[in-house]
Amino acid sequence: MGLRSKIGVAITVTAALVAVLMGLVVHQRTAANQLDAARDALDGRLVSAVEDHAAGTNWRPHTLVNPRRMPEPLRRAAERGKRATYLDDRGGDPTLWAASRLGNDIIVVKRPYNRETRNLRDLDDVLLVAGGLGTGFAGVVGVGLATVAGRRLNSSARIAERIAEGDLTARLRPRGGKDEIARLMEAVNSMADALAARLQAEREVTANISHELRTPVAGLVAAAAVLPEGRATEMVRDRVRRVSELLADVLEVARLDGDAERAETEVRALGELTRRAVRAAAPEQETVRVEVVRESLVETDARRVERILANLVTNAFRHGSAPVTVEVDGPVVHVRDAGPGFPHQLLHGGPQRFRTGSGNGLGLGLTIAAGQARVLGARLDFANPWDGGARATLDLSGSERLPDAG
Repeated sequence: MGLRSKIGVAITVTAALVAVLMGLVVHQRTAANQLDAARDALDGRLVSAVEDHAAGTNWRPHTLVNPRRMPEPLRRAAERGKRATYLDDRGGDPTLWAASRLGNDIIVVKRPYNRETRNLRDLDDVLLVAGGLGTGFAGVVGVGLATVAGRRLNSSARIAERIAEGDLTARLRPRGGKDEIARLMEAVNSMADALAARLQAEREVTANISHELRTPVAGLVAAAAVLPEGRATEMVRDRVRRVSELLADVLEVARLDGDAERAETEVRALGELTRRAVRAAAPEQETVRVEVVRESLVETDARRVERILANLVTNAFRHGSAPVTVEVDGPVVHVRDAGPGFPHQLLHGGPQRFRTGSGNGLGLGLTIAAGQARVLGARLDFANPWDGGARATLDLSGSERLPDAG
């Protein structure tokens, strides 16, 4: 049930409860007032009947002297010398009685109570109709108000989803007012502004650092190439190579952040691309099992697909453990390892540069994979299966090409 329905139901139920309570109050007060008025009138008739009986004239209609049948509570009250009235609504038509004792006689008067009962029943019908109309009107007004509020909240949710997907230019447009929804819109816009500023600053820092390091790193590579052969030289060259690769990764992240990358597509077999990526990523002493459940042709940028899969396989060995399995099922590729699984923050927030779950490395591999997938228009998901390990899924369904007929 959506928010609009919940608000509408809440207002309708509240209006119905108010109508019922008001109806009960009006019914009870009207019934009490009617009974009091009828009792006062009948008591006046009883006083006159007692006076007539004392004077020896019993000519009034509905006056009874020592009747055999009368309500027992009224009889007991009269026998004790009290002047009392009693409404007998048992059985058929309701009757209002009044009785008083005069010497050894009990003087009784009575009258039908049908008219008051009908009036009360008619009042209940009017209250029921009025309550139903009031409840219906309140429900319509409630649904209308909830619809207006729901549209504003849905608009806010859509803009927030766009911001979460990376569109940092999306903003809400408050339509005036100082209610809670307007405050929510302003808060979302402020959050988006702060997030955009933070990401822009981070991108600028990444780009500036990487460009500033290009010349020193190039000098290190050239210097390492002319060192005399030896164990120390090999160690220096290995470290220089690692720094050079890291700089290349940082430069790639900076390019992906700039939104200037464009895919150069061609039709390729995804199974073939996967095998090439695995051969490039897996060290000689390590093996990766590649399973092609169903081959598929995809129109995509082969270089970027291989880059994504190579990073996923490398990450599986670096932060997971063997065996590593790569499964191609149509346009979908699953990379799975038997390690401890992806960290919680990655599953919920996606890859983040300069942060890894294990604390080792700068976390650029998965960041690059996610950026390349975004350029391709593909979907990259991360999950921890119930039976252990970690699984990364590259979905190229939007790029799948059916083979030509004939």
